[in-house]
Amino acid sequence: MNIHEYQAKQILAKYGVAVPKGKIAFTPAEAEEAAREFLNEANGVCVVKAQIHAGGRGKAGGVKLAKTKDEAANIARELLGKVLVTHQTGPQGKEVKKVYVEEGCGIARELYLGFVVDRSTQRVALMASSEGGVEIEEVAARSPEKILKEFVDPAVGLQAFQARKLAFGLGIDKALVGKAVKFMTALYNAFVASDCSMAEINPLVVTKGGDIIALDAKMSFDDNALFRHKDIEGMRDLDEEDPKEVAASRFNLNYVALDGTIGCMVNGAGLAMATMDMIKLSGGFPANFLDVGGGANKEQVTAAFKLIMSDEKVKAVLVNIFGGIMRCDIIAEGIIAAAKEVGIKVPLVVRLQGTNVEQGRKLLAESGLNIITAEKMDEAAQKVVASQK
Repeated sequence: MNIHEYQAKQILAKYGVAVPKGKIAFTPAEAEEAAREFLNEANGVCVVKAQIHAGGRGKAGGVKLAKTKDEAANIARELLGKVLVTHQTGPQGKEVKKVYVEEGCGIARELYLGFVVDRSTQRVALMASSEGGVEIEEVAARSPEKILKEFVDPAVGLQAFQARKLAFGLGIDKALVGKAVKFMTALYNAFVASDCSMAEINPLVVTKGGDIIALDAKMSFDDNALFRHKDIEGMRDLDEEDPKEVAASRFNLNYVALDGTIGCMVNGAGLAMATMDMIKLSGGFPANFLDVGGGANKEQVTAAFKLIMSDEKVKAVLVNIFGGIMRCDIIAEGIIAAAKEVGIKVPLVVRLQGTNVEQGRKLLAESGLNIITAEKMDEAAQKVVASQK
């Protein structure tokens, strides 16, 4: 689950991570009032930031400086309701429904700092770079030597020597190394305590006054751990998510929308990925990733099938089930129920193998539906691709 920048900063501040003061605004009037608070003799500038679940907001015109409260209100008026298109939103972009007004700061240096779960080492990886303000993917492609890494032993946590090593590697002034260590430690504590899958500070700013603060913050969380964090779960913004993915989550289905024309319903993430690969090898393009899981019931299967059929891009559907825990007759009942409810207007290819496969095939054969059957996965992929022509 992802959250907005302002929400991430609220969480980080609880753990002692230094962040600028800011207020969320839903109207130009609220932005003006927030700017009034942050603009003073000591600080002659504030920042108005569009809040969407995507990076690259600055390049897309979603982050602007304001020197007066009227200017802040005008910027908010310009941004609210605007569709921002960044490299992460895709061409459809995302509508801005709120802005974050934040106090300005004197920037001396911009750095990058991030924690992620590294599956290969089964540890939390701390990454840092002197190339702050730049997408880390760009840095990795252009100057991989500028990405510094430390891997944290979960038994002992982030050690001070690891943080100091990165601070010196980033060229942070010796007088500020202690602050850098404190910042990294606080960020690590927030990451672990909140069951994060990613926490990214880009840019991490060294100010002219010698402070180290998170000028921007991005956090995502392990969905499976949200039951422990009802406060974080309450930060979920459904407006920022694909409506189909939101609908799928209500039935505990793993669904990701793609750009192809062949709808897929599969049990098991590995088999789902293999099915998508097989469709590509056969010359087709999957319209989605959809894993109904190993213990799905008839209602979940029906919901999954209706979800696929709701995508106007879908020109054919492939159901690929290997029945272990999931029984093939349950899948067949779900397909039949969904087909009768929403109607099948595109070719449907079904491949069933495993538990109760004969019962499942019999149910499909006696359903009166126009179904193309297959016994092998490559055969099913070839048939579903051919069915579109």
